[in-house]
Amino acid sequence: MLEVQGLAKRFALPAQKGRPLPQRDPRGHDGWFHAVRDVGFRCAPGEVLGLLGPNGAGKTTTLRLLSTALKADAGVAMVDGVDLLKNPLLARQRIGFLSGSTGLYGRLTARENVEYFGRLHGMGAARLKRRCDELFELLQMQHYGNRRADQLSTGMKQKCAIARTVVHEPQIVILDEPTTGLDVMSAKILLDFIASYKALRVPLVFSTHHLHEVEKLCDRVCIINHGKTAFHGTVDELRHLGGSADLYDAFIDVVSRPEAED
Repeated sequence: MLEVQGLAKRFALPAQKGRPLPQRDPRGHDGWFHAVRDVGFRCAPGEVLGLLGPNGAGKTTTLRLLSTALKADAGVAMVDGVDLLKNPLLARQRIGFLSGSTGLYGRLTARENVEYFGRLHGMGAARLKRRCDELFELLQMQHYGNRRADQLSTGMKQKCAIARTVVHEPQIVILDEPTTGLDVMSAKILLDFIASYKALRVPLVFSTHHLHEVEKLCDRVCIINHGKTAFHGTVDELRHLGGSADLYDAFIDVVSRPEAED
């Protein structure tokens, strides 16, 4: 079980040479931009949680905090009684994190990239070979495993990045917009792969702007708006709160409410 409470992160705003700071976003004040102010959610083993929100709401910052790529100013992220935010080395062992960029080395082949990340996690040769064979089959990557990463298409790179994210069989998987820019067939393969994690009893969190992905995959939803959790619950609870069976209309209703803005 992943339980996140009170997550917060601020960044110093650039000096304005004596001029007042712009107030386009309620999170910018006192010389700081409070990108994440109070985010909380939970994701149980075997659940998929969709992280939603308008552009700039704080989704990517939230995921980077959980991955320990950024250090949180406040909050906890508990897994089996351990606060991952206070134990970043342990967190990196337990979490598989896919950022907005693929993080691949262009001169290495697809398989070499995945193997490299496996070795960074201390995987032995036999286990690493078994795991790579398994992932390359699941993600339908066999035919380009020996091709250099800088020669791969966008979809191929993203599947390779997913493989290197989960090669060490993490206890929690976090994906930042994994299907962005993919064609229909590549996106379907990745969505099927995400769905397979329910059977593995691994909590999986992914951010997306595509509500049909949420409808197809997610057990729970967390909506972030202006750096705060505006909704956390099941997909049906979101429909009920938003007053519509249409997930798009329900989402718009939640993020448009005045109480969700500050």
